Amino acid sequence: MSQNTRLAQPDANEIPAEISELVAAIHCLPSEVQARIEPSLAKVVESTKRRRRILTLVQDALSQLRVDMKYLVFDLEATRRERDEFRRQLNEANGQ
Repeated sequence: MSQNTRLAQPDANEIPAEISELVAAIHCLPSEVQARIEPSLAKVVESTKRRRRILTLVQDALSQLRVDMKYLVFDLEATRRERDEFRRQLNEANGQ
């Protein structure tokens, strides 16, 4: 019975439904079988959670990169407009 409390039901938001179903199915097995399977199951659940966290971090980083790129493109376009305006003013001043 202590094996069941050691591996609590994982948060459904952190792992796929298939793994949650697997956890529930393993909890229905006899305790001797559970004792042999649960260490491997715990590793699978933990690695799945870790992958989910890593994926979230990568998605956040990509979102931030997209925003940063938009700011850089905006800044580059503004710099080009300023350069073109200064060139025009310089040409007008040299032409007079």
